[in-house]
Amino acid sequence: MSRLRIEASTPLCLLQDAGRFGVRHLGVTQGGAADWCSMSWANWLLGNELDAAVIEITLGGLAVVAEEECWLALAGADLAARIDGQPLAPWRSFKLGKGQTLQLTQPLLGARAYLAAPGGFQAPQVLGSSATVVREELGGLDGMGLPLAKGAVLSYCGESRLLREVPLPLQPDLKSNAPLDLVLGAQIGQFSGQSLFDVFNTTWAVDSRADRMGIRLLGSALHYQGQPMISEGIPLGAVQVPPDGQPIVLLNDRQTIGGYPRLGALTPLALARLAQRLPGDKVRFTPVMQERAWHDHINYLKSYL
Repeated sequence: MSRLRIEASTPLCLLQDAGRFGVRHLGVTQGGAADWCSMSWANWLLGNELDAAVIEITLGGLAVVAEEECWLALAGADLAARIDGQPLAPWRSFKLGKGQTLQLTQPLLGARAYLAAPGGFQAPQVLGSSATVVREELGGLDGMGLPLAKGAVLSYCGESRLLREVPLPLQPDLKSNAPLDLVLGAQIGQFSGQSLFDVFNTTWAVDSRADRMGIRLLGSALHYQGQPMISEGIPLGAVQVPPDGQPIVLLNDRQTIGGYPRLGALTPLALARLAQRLPGDKVRFTPVMQERAWHDHINYLKSYL
C-alpha cells in the first residue's frame, strides 16, 4: 500500500468520485466530482476505473508529500502545480519520488484540478460512494464528510507506471467561450417573451456566490409569469430562477427538491465546463434538444476508449 501525506490543504480540497445514486428519495444528494470529464481523464491516465476516488482541488492550496516513490495523474485546471518547485502541466501522469512535494497554488486557467492515484484513493463507502458532501456529513476519508486536512494520509493500493498525456485534441478546452447547451424544461414557456430572448441572447457573469451546491449567474432579470409551483425533484444542472430573476445552476451538492421555476437543465458536458469557470467569467446559453444532448454525450464517452 502506498501513501501520500497532506502538508497543506483548504476546505475546498475534497475526496470525490462519481457520486451517490439511488438515494435521492431519502433526501441525500448526489455529490461527486463537479467536473466529471477531468476526473475521468485523471483516472484514464493511470488505467483506473473512470469513477475511482480522486482529490478535487478547487482554486489551489493543496500540497502532498510522497512517503514512497509513486505514479500519479493530474487533469483539469492549471493551478500552477509544481514538484519541488519545478512546474508540472496538467493532463498527464507523472512520477513523484519519495519525499518529494507536489504543490498546487493558484488558478492560472480553470477552477478545479483532479489528482488521481493508481486504483483510486481508499476511503469508506457511504451509501455506495466515497464522495464528500460537507453539508450532509457524508463521504471523505473518515466517512463523515470532512474536507482533506493537513496531516491526513491518503492510501491507495493499485499499481501503475504509466507515463502518458491526454492527447491535445481530446483535452477539454478550458478557454472555450462556446455557449452552454441547455435542455429546455417544463416551465420555459411561462417566462416572459423578453426573458426568453435575454436567456439565449445576452451574456451572463459567474457570481462570486458559487459553491458545489450551485453557481449564481448575473445578468438581465428574468420574469416568471406562471402560477406558484409545488416543490419537485431537481436534476443535476437544473437552472432555477428565484424571485430576484438571477438564474442559479444547481451542481452536485444541490438540494433534492425545490419550488423555483426552471429554464431547464445544462447537459453533463456543459455542466463540466461551467464547473471550471471563475467568478467574473462570462457564459452564454444555447437551447438543445434532449436527443442531441444524448448523442453528444455518448460520442464524448467514446473518447475514453
